[in-house]
Formats: sequence, structure tokens, C-alpha cells
Amino acid sequence: MESETLQRRRSSLDSHNNGPIREKRSKRSEVLAKKKAVEELIKEAHAEKDHLASFPTFRDFHKNGLSMCLKSGHGSKLSSSVKHYVQSLLKLNMEGPYGSEWPEEEKVKRREMIAPEAHYIFVHEVAHSNFDEMTKMVIAEETSTCCLEDSGPLVGFVQYRFILEEEIPVLYVYELQLEPRVQGKGVGKFLMQLLELMVQKNCMGAVMLTVQKANVLAMDFYINKLRYTISAMSPSKVNPMMETSYEILCKTISDEAKTILEVTENKSF
Repeated sequence: MESETLQRRRSSLDSHNNGPIREKRSKRSEVLAKKKAVEELIKEAHAEKDHLASFPTFRDFHKNGLSMCLKSGHGSKLSSSVKHYVQSLLKLNMEGPYGSEWPEEEKVKRREMIAPEAHYIFVHEVAHSNFDEMTKMVIAEETSTCCLEDSGPLVGFVQYRFILEEEIPVLYVYELQLEPRVQGKGVGKFLMQLLELMVQKNCMGAVMLTVQKANVLAMDFYINKLRYTISAMSPSKVNPMMETSYEILCKTISDEAKTILEVTENKSF
């Protein structure tokens, strides 16, 4: 029969050996629970039918001689005419900045355009005399892209998704495209303010987007006017020796997102 002293020693040794194992299991459980919670946030944000519903004051834009109404849409429910409009506006605005890369990039954007996870905010121009009536109609009717043509001519759109970036839930802006004649009048800033509110409402950590370096006006708009920063995820920060045609920009909301997605003086690559 083992002595009481030997039993205590073995018990102490088992406790010492099992401690790190329990600690690892506990940490793993915390990581899995966090991952599950983040995935649920993404799922809930994606499932929401109309993200504009929480921001009624952003249903319309009336400034600088423009009268606009905004409407939600989804990639899997675009009508043929809306698809054609999206493709045409993308080519008009982006063929120049992409240059020789455009033919291949256009194919990618065609696929992205109709993806089920793609959300849209469509911008429609409304005649001043019909502005109040049209805005009320848009708010009252159920969100459906089949009715987009009835809301006045399209003059632009935003395409965005809720995704994970470095384990951080973010709203990623795939496209913000406006017709040249309505650019520079505050519509783009208005749309980005709306997206930033969506980030907060849906508990995302940041807004992120990709901008072609050749698109000088867009780079100036996001960095100098909206105070976005070049993300730590951007190729120029990950590997400064690698030449790429684009930058990844971000504006973080949470402290965790700021630590991971933004570049700080103490961070090395």
C-alpha cells in the first residue's frame, strides 16, 4: 500500500502536469467561443433585408442642387437592366485606373456583382417636384430590386459585404461608383457616413476598401477627406519591396480592429 506521503506527491505531480493542459483547453474554448460569436455577427448582418431601415434620415439626399433617394438591393436579385447599368458604370469609372488589368478585372467584378453575399445601396435621381413623394414611396414599399426602375434613374451605387478580415468582422466596400456628373457634390461622403453607421449598428470592427493607386482622386477622397488610413493588411505595408497597383484602406471602430488592421509606429513587418 502506498504511503500517504507518496500519494500526496503523485497528486501534486498530476495537478502540476494537468494545469497547463487545462489552461490550453480553456484558451481554446475561449477562441472557439469568440470565433462563433463573430461568425454569428456576420450571419446576422448579412441576413438583414434592408440596412437602410435603421437610418431613415439617409433615405434621401438633398444638397448642392441634387435630389436623390437611396434604396437597398442584393446581388442575387438584380434585374437585367440594373446589371447592365452596374457593368457600364464600372467600365466608365474604372477602366482608366486599371489600365491593362481591366479586361481580367472586369470578369472578376461581373462575378462579384451577382454574388448572394453582395449588398447594395442604389442611388436614384429624383426631380425636385417629385422629391418628397418619391422618398415616401421608397420608404413605404418593400425592398426589392425589381422596383428599382420605378424610383427614378440610377446615378450610382455602393456594393458592400460583411466579412472576416484577420478574424475581425468588417464591412468591406467592394464598390462605390457615381456618375461623373454627380461626383464632388457630397454624395460619396454621405454614402460612406451611412456605411460607417452600419458598421457600428452591426458591431463590426471597421470599414475596409481597396483603391487603385492610379485613382488619385479616390485616394485623396478617402485618405485626406474621410481620414481613412492605409491598412496593415495592404501590400505596401506587408512587403514594401513588392510593387502592386492598389492599397487597402481602413477606418477602425473597435480597439481590437485598430490594433490588428491599422499600422502603428511600433509594428514591424
